[in-house]
Amino acid sequence: MATYLLFLIISASAFSTLNADLSIDCGESDIYTDDYSMGWVGDENYIQHGEAVVVQSSKSVSQAMTTLRVFTDRKKSCYSVDANKGSQVLVRASFFYGNYDKKSSPPSFDLLFDGNHWATVETSSDEVVSYEVIYVTKRDTVSVCVAQTSPNMFPFISAIEVRSLDEKMYGHIDSNYALMLRRRVAYGTKEIIRYIDDLYDRIWVPAINGGDFTVLTSDESLIDVSLDDNPPGAVFKNAFATNNTSTSVRLGTNLPATEVPIYMNMYFSEVSVLDSTQRRSFQLYIDGKSTSNPFIPSYGKAGEMYLTNFTASSNTNFSLVATSDSTHPPLINALEVFTVSDELTYGTNSDDVEGLASLKDEFVVLGDWGGDPCLPSPYSWDWINCTSASTPRVTALYLGSFGLSGFLPEFTSMTALEIIDLHNNSLSGSIPEFLGTLPNLKQLNLADNELSGPIPSSISKNTKLKLVVTGNPDLCVSGKSCNTANADVDDPTFSSSRGKKKKNNQPVILGTVIPIFVLLWVIGGVFAVLRHKRNLAGIIAANAGQAGGANRPNGTPRAANLQMQMQTAANNMAQSLVNDFRVNIQEQPSAQDQPVDQNDQRNQQEGGY
Repeated sequence: MATYLLFLIISASAFSTLNADLSIDCGESDIYTDDYSMGWVGDENYIQHGEAVVVQSSKSVSQAMTTLRVFTDRKKSCYSVDANKGSQVLVRASFFYGNYDKKSSPPSFDLLFDGNHWATVETSSDEVVSYEVIYVTKRDTVSVCVAQTSPNMFPFISAIEVRSLDEKMYGHIDSNYALMLRRRVAYGTKEIIRYIDDLYDRIWVPAINGGDFTVLTSDESLIDVSLDDNPPGAVFKNAFATNNTSTSVRLGTNLPATEVPIYMNMYFSEVSVLDSTQRRSFQLYIDGKSTSNPFIPSYGKAGEMYLTNFTASSNTNFSLVATSDSTHPPLINALEVFTVSDELTYGTNSDDVEGLASLKDEFVVLGDWGGDPCLPSPYSWDWINCTSASTPRVTALYLGSFGLSGFLPEFTSMTALEIIDLHNNSLSGSIPEFLGTLPNLKQLNLADNELSGPIPSSISKNTKLKLVVTGNPDLCVSGKSCNTANADVDDPTFSSSRGKKKKNNQPVILGTVIPIFVLLWVIGGVFAVLRHKRNLAGIIAANAGQAGGANRPNGTPRAANLQMQMQTAANNMAQSLVNDFRVNIQEQPSAQDQPVDQNDQRNQQEGGY
């Protein structure tokens, strides 16, 4: 336990001294300190999808390169790190394929930062590939994303490093643009220079001497570095120089074949004290033409020459040429070469980012979607649609069958939404009133959830909105007993389940029992009438016989009239009972006579979901 606490103290100390934000070992779960006293953390707290893999290569690499995380399920996968908005950061992403999949086929894919295209990553079978960008943040997070560009070429990442820089550093470039590192070298050194020599953990690679240069070592052990770009003092201990004043120092730039805007920093310091008869003076030449004033390096003090607002390519010749009055050849201690990005985006509209954040906070399944939601345009999140504006708006949410459960949070700031599809989830509670106030909303699909209560009037009275609410058994669509919120509705109550109307069992039971009872009562009444008629006929016949009317078919006229009246009364009674029975039957609601869901009917007519 004591050892673990000591490790944490050392790691924290390293980070506070370094001004570093974070070093993430992708695919790793432990924390550790590397050979440069850098503290590393695993990536499990920064991403929840993708697969952590151990490389297969036996090549000796740093610990951070022995694992990676590969992404096979999304077109864009992102890490997000907290940052101060408006701060200047250095972000480095590293990749080591190491034949992790045993296919000996290193993939190619896109690398993105904060919604901007960074680079097309070309991984190597057995070499570490790194990319570095310096820029001023537009938001309070830094995002690093990888995106698939070709089928069966799955993006992966091995390490992400974020470093805070001083705001004065690299100040000769507009803060609306980023610097993409092409080369950073220290001349004359034999080892990589980085932290702790460079407090910003820039990596200065030893320059290769093909035999054309003389390696010079400074007589001064402590170099005064008072430059805004804060290069480490270690790079001024050695330098490259030519053998004579007639030979120039040609600078390798590692620029692409096509011309691009560039930014270049060159660092110099005199290595020895020159007497009054000695002089070292040189100029920067580009393609054989002088482009600077003469530069005279100072002993024991760092100097700098920079180049900006210039386009160049790998075919452009950069040289340091001695001036005519120089007694010593040109020298150089260190060099940084950058390409300048397109203008940085401010990202997706902040109102939409705020609304999406509320959804991500509420639903765990969405929490792992990072980076800019809409940008770059080919790589928007899978479940949204965006406009093509420079500051895009989110126009659609496609979250059907996403496993969402619980209550819908408020996202009223997403005023550009035209489509919201939330069908087939487990959303509960009432339908939020704010959904009906979104000014551009045209389609709202809430089918097959667990919503309850009335439909807000802001939705039910919106004639421009196509609404689908089937499959919510406890949702009150309309009716006297469950009025729409803030509205008087006279339509019968109706609910639906999985697209089918939910029937009331009580009318069905009553509609079956009451007619049977009435039918039995009518049949009994008919039998009673018929029996009464037979008894009456017997009495009439007996009376007729007593009156001597046996030879008359109908007896006496009085008896015949009485019999006819009795029969008519009985028939009327029976007919009345039958009519009452028919009316009673007709008044019972059948399945075909149930109330119709007007919303559902409208949706079907309009081709709804």
